[in-house]
Amino acid sequence: MTESRTHTLFSFGTLRDERVQTALFGGAVPTSPASLAGYTTRPLKITDPAVIAASGLDVHLILERRLGASVEGAVLHLTDQELAAADAYEVDDYTRRRVVLSSGATTWAYLDAKPLRPAERIVVVGDSIAYGRCDPRGGWAGHLAAAHIAGNEAERRLFNLAVPGSTLADVAEQTPALLAARRPDTLLVAAGINDSAVPATRTEAEADADSDPGSDPDSASDGSADLARLAGRLDTLAATALGHNARLVVAGPSWLDEDRTRDYEGLCFTRARALALRAFVRAWCEANHIDFLDLWEPLRERTELLVDGLHPTAEGHRALYEHLDALGR
Repeated sequence: MTESRTHTLFSFGTLRDERVQTALFGGAVPTSPASLAGYTTRPLKITDPAVIAASGLDVHLILERRLGASVEGAVLHLTDQELAAADAYEVDDYTRRRVVLSSGATTWAYLDAKPLRPAERIVVVGDSIAYGRCDPRGGWAGHLAAAHIAGNEAERRLFNLAVPGSTLADVAEQTPALLAARRPDTLLVAAGINDSAVPATRTEAEADADSDPGSDPDSASDGSADLARLAGRLDTLAATALGHNARLVVAGPSWLDEDRTRDYEGLCFTRARALALRAFVRAWCEANHIDFLDLWEPLRERTELLVDGLHPTAEGHRALYEHLDALGR
């Protein structure tokens, strides 16, 4: 029985070449013309000998965002095995993500593996750390905005719409109404630590034992429902981003000093719950082909970079930005 061609993949470069298709798939695959709005291309130097041998080229193209532009290409219809072969063919500079074609159909495409590098218009949503609390320069997002806009002041934008105190539920509910006017191509979500908090009236043992983030602290739970709620909020944000043809990027929680956050304004933040949140969000991103930026390490054991055990100092925000910049740009 012939394997079903259940996957569609937008190609704007060498994967349209019949020689490349023969080398990868054993022959030509069904294709149809397509275009991708909101993108342009730039050259990418290739050094992998196998890729150069298959394509005959040492310079390929890679997508980057450009408001009002479009890229012409073709949609390839692939089996599971053929999609895996395409993944193996693409060098580490590329990663497979969902995009929206000019027709409105969703499909796979290979994008820049560094998710903020090709961005033009970025919207940041999240909590007080994303907002930049305790840093008059706007925190890590302020540093990101300055660096991003400096690359092309006429075209690039960064809108920081983070609200202190926000949970993922708040962000998922409020974000859809914020995007249309700002026309983002990248949605950077930096929230979740508030979902991990429990009332400070609980004992330390209770707070550590309940390491499932997103739970309702006033009700009993088996944990799976709590994680399902978090997943549902992330699913909503993914759908919101895709609905605007924007790339979703999720930043994980940063390290906290739980010696100072056992009773923070009536809430208890623990590393056990923050680490459970980090692991869950990372796993969700991997399963859904969403970019995850891990912000845990820059502040690890550096208590002097935290004002109150939770919020970074100005220097702490600088450390978070430098780490995020290395991962994402």
